[in-house]
Amino acid sequence: MRVKRYVVDSMPEALQRIRTDLGKNAIILDTKPIRTGGLFGLFGKRRIEVIAADDEADRPAPAPAVPTPAGAAAPAAGLSGRGSAASVPGAPAVPRAASAAAAPSAAVRGTAASAADFLQAAARSIPDAAVRLEAGDGPAIRARSSVQPPSDDSRNELLMREMRQMKEMLARLAAPAPAGATGPWPAAFLPVERRLMEQDVLPEVIRAVFERALDERDGAAGEWTVREAAGSVRQILTEMLRPVKPRTIRPETKIVHFVGPTGVGKTTTIAKLAAEQVLRHGRKIGFITADTYRIAAVEQLRTYADILNVPLEVVFSPLEMAKAFRALEDRDLIFMDTAGRNYRNEMMVSELNALLRASDNSETILVLSLSSKYRDMKTVVDSFSRIDLDDVLYTKLDETDTYGSIINLAHEYGFRGTYVSDGQNVPDDIAELDEKRIVDLIMGGVGDA
Repeated sequence: MRVKRYVVDSMPEALQRIRTDLGKNAIILDTKPIRTGGLFGLFGKRRIEVIAADDEADRPAPAPAVPTPAGAAAPAAGLSGRGSAASVPGAPAVPRAASAAAAPSAAVRGTAASAADFLQAAARSIPDAAVRLEAGDGPAIRARSSVQPPSDDSRNELLMREMRQMKEMLARLAAPAPAGATGPWPAAFLPVERRLMEQDVLPEVIRAVFERALDERDGAAGEWTVREAAGSVRQILTEMLRPVKPRTIRPETKIVHFVGPTGVGKTTTIAKLAAEQVLRHGRKIGFITADTYRIAAVEQLRTYADILNVPLEVVFSPLEMAKAFRALEDRDLIFMDTAGRNYRNEMMVSELNALLRASDNSETILVLSLSSKYRDMKTVVDSFSRIDLDDVLYTKLDETDTYGSIINLAHEYGFRGTYVSDGQNVPDDIAELDEKRIVDLIMGGVGDA
């Protein structure tokens, strides 16, 4: 039998080349992801290594031997230079019994209408042979072959391991991959990938997370389990959201601006945070609102100001901002409510930027609703890019069951999140973003025992 090694970008490409080189009855002995190229083994392209062999029983009989002239070199047996696949010199000979057990029968091959049918039929044919061999039913195998199976226990163990790998690979190829699958990952990663895609995590983010997980375990022995894959991905996602600075408002901060599109709940969020600062930290708070476009917006914030017994200043233009700040100069902290703007209108965003007083003791927080599509969130962030944003506050956690946008924003913009709001109750229903809680919601129990 001839054994060849292929390095390809995808399994369909491997199957095409194997069929061309080794015939339609070839069998796949092993497959694994590898890296090629790169610098010192880094940044290489992820590809697939496939080891395949032809079924010697199905090869045509060799032509009659031609006498070799004296002194002429005889051709090397069993080697072929066809195609770009590299032959494997010194590869161990696989017993005929192993070929018969690993390859599907001719009847199965004849009824397979497509490559997927062939793989499914092959996956079904392997377990029976594996069970017979593991049970030590040697005569049943020998009855189908003229060659005695090896008696060496180590050879049997090696054969069984290869057969199990083939069975797992064939089952993985026959199983439908998730729509938009991001790469040739080990089978244990497929449930994790499916869950992340359901959570609207971007394919490029999934790819980066999986590649990091595989690189961190590079060289470790053993196959991945779903629990191990999910645990590694969970750890990486948690690190992506872990803050590099306190999530809460800094003690030295004097002004906090809240910006964002319409309808995300900025005014209610301001009331919640103001109550936290007054009741828990004992700070003197003041309100400034520039939201004079929305009906009853000023009255809503005035109601909260009366309940908390804090002053409120209303401004209608950037020229009135200096007067409002002078009126609140004795306050420890000022919360500024801005009007919800049409973030697609550059003029309105520029007008908003003119209202903000940027300084070393100010913060600007973008308020986003988790019930929005990530595409819209990304457009909002890009539109507000001219404003020096410090971080993001998420609202309406209770109005959605997909949370992948939090991971996407952390990956693309570095936002780790400050607070998360999950209801309308003031001063309750708001808390610091807990990265472990968010990752638990995203993973949804995948890989749990």
